[in-house]
Amino acid sequence: MMAQLTKGVDALAAAPARSPWVALGVPILFVLTWSSGYVVGVIGLKVAGPFTLTFYRFAFAAVILLVVALVTRAPWPRTRRQLGHIVVVGLLIQALQFTGVYSGLKFGVPAGVAALIIGTTPLFTAIAAGPFLGERVSRMQWIGAGLGVTGVLLAVAERLDFSGGYGIGVLFTLMGLCGITAGQLYQKKYCADMDLRTGGAIQLASASVVMALLTSVFETFDVGLNGTFVGSLVWLCIVNSIGATSLLYIMMRRGEASRVSALFYLVPSVTALMGLLIGQTLSLLAVAGFVVAGLGVFLSTYRPRERTSA
Repeated sequence: MMAQLTKGVDALAAAPARSPWVALGVPILFVLTWSSGYVVGVIGLKVAGPFTLTFYRFAFAAVILLVVALVTRAPWPRTRRQLGHIVVVGLLIQALQFTGVYSGLKFGVPAGVAALIIGTTPLFTAIAAGPFLGERVSRMQWIGAGLGVTGVLLAVAERLDFSGGYGIGVLFTLMGLCGITAGQLYQKKYCADMDLRTGGAIQLASASVVMALLTSVFETFDVGLNGTFVGSLVWLCIVNSIGATSLLYIMMRRGEASRVSALFYLVPSVTALMGLLIGQTLSLLAVAGFVVAGLGVFLSTYRPRERTSA
């Protein structure tokens, strides 16, 4: 089954560029699956703690990717240093990000707002790339950063109260933002050639160890085999950790990096719309924050196409 899944991904990645499915269907499916993770996370957190849900998600997804890596004979890191760098990325992008996101959702941060905060990752990655990667930060990127921060503040301002759970949830979500931003910068510098199958398995396995420790101290592994937890776990592992990542892999293999970045602008809004299905709504002030933050992310990551001579 795993071999057939891998062949299917490779075949889809090799499909003609003008294929309607590849040109339109894959990006739409990617946005829907990626956005759904926030909403399904809210559902899963109704019956499990954030550390527990994250542990089971990472552990099962790691096993799936390990099987895929073994079946496809994917290359493994050759040195301990390469292995160490991949582990660090896993602790940042997986453990720290999702600890923050799921804890934020547990404390009442709406799925759309959580997606908006994490969705500013390209903005802060572009800014932090200056000192960390030696890249030049333009004036437009600084303007975009200012708009992005303003948009996030607008989105959370109306309900922000640090005497209650919501303010703490926002802080946890910001911690998740720091994790994914730092992880992406670290991966770009030290793990650019990492194989997605073996690298993903290592990242998820190392992150699951951390989550197991946190679960054993603060929560419990016993969640019961109820339909809500099992359904959420299967969705997060198969659809998000494997499916959405595979779709991202397909699009990146086709050399559509700029278009892929643009797709992430849609995730907060799509997530907010999905949140309506579970009773989560947004105020007009929050909607204005979405617009301002989206504009900021766009300005900070926009790269005009170079004109080619006729």
